[in-house]
Amino acid sequence: MAACWGQSWQPAAVPTTASLRGLRVVSDRVVWASGSGGTVLRTLDGGRSWSLASVPGAEKLDFRGIWAWDAETALVMSSGKAEDGFARIYLTRDGGKHWSICFEQNTPGVFLDTIAFWDRRNGIVLSDPVDGRFLLFRTEDGGGSWRQVSIPALAEEGAFAASNSCLTLHGEKDVWFGTGGANVARVFHSSDRGRTWSVSETPMHPVNSSSGIFSLAFRDRRHGLAVGGDYAHPTGTPLPNAISTSDGGRTWQAAGAAALYLSSVAYKPGTTQALAAGSNGIEVGLPWRHVGDLNVNAAAYSPHGVAWAVGPRGTVFREIVAIHAGRVGTSGKPSHQ
Repeated sequence: MAACWGQSWQPAAVPTTASLRGLRVVSDRVVWASGSGGTVLRTLDGGRSWSLASVPGAEKLDFRGIWAWDAETALVMSSGKAEDGFARIYLTRDGGKHWSICFEQNTPGVFLDTIAFWDRRNGIVLSDPVDGRFLLFRTEDGGGSWRQVSIPALAEEGAFAASNSCLTLHGEKDVWFGTGGANVARVFHSSDRGRTWSVSETPMHPVNSSSGIFSLAFRDRRHGLAVGGDYAHPTGTPLPNAISTSDGGRTWQAAGAAALYLSSVAYKPGTTQALAAGSNGIEVGLPWRHVGDLNVNAAAYSPHGVAWAVGPRGTVFREIVAIHAGRVGTSGKPSHQ
């Protein structure tokens, strides 16, 4: 029998029951996660132990996005109505001991969906539309100051803050984000760090405000994936819920997958293999195959290709990969699901 890769998922014991949606895997040892109740988690030993950071004044915030470069420097993004004081970004430079607000919006209608950085200085944040236009905020000094860019949106069009991955970056200047809610899901692309944009329609046609593209990933400038569905009907989501591009996002084609809601997608570094995750499990492709019945919101790979996932009720999983003879199998369903 030939040797095959088998996958299982090991739950981590974390000091919270918060709903986790933010995930940043810095290295094989350093992982950050964030979520409801102002929660920020960090491990420095590959998930064996976790610390819970305290962000003063953030107890009512939902940190749906997090970005970190190392064990000390990170930003967390709060999703919620700006007019209620929920649109904020906090920065730490000492591993979460101290935090400062580096961005805050009070404009009615602003709702932050995702945060990402090309490097330590250049980053971008996406908000839902205000007065018919998507708002994006760019920084060139690591979050010290921000400039706003706006792009026309369709009626009812929006983005999804489900996994901090409705927007994705590649290289030094490329950025894409996906949408839903309108009669067609679209992908916006910029090749100059968000200064100017183009937009393409996709084969996804949302049936309501809870459906569309939830996550994108690119393995190079040309080849990318987008996944989604309908979070209000996770087991009966309309197809296609996975689409692919080979021309940098100008055109998109259906890319298989079961009729399940998928909130996150990521490429394994240095490969064409992708992982997609949602409330009904984890799929690995292409072609897609089901490898775990886990209820998760976001998934990501370490630089060396180890997958992590986070979800409701303090759920954190680390992929355990083993070589064995015979068919690929999946073991272990966590008892707390």
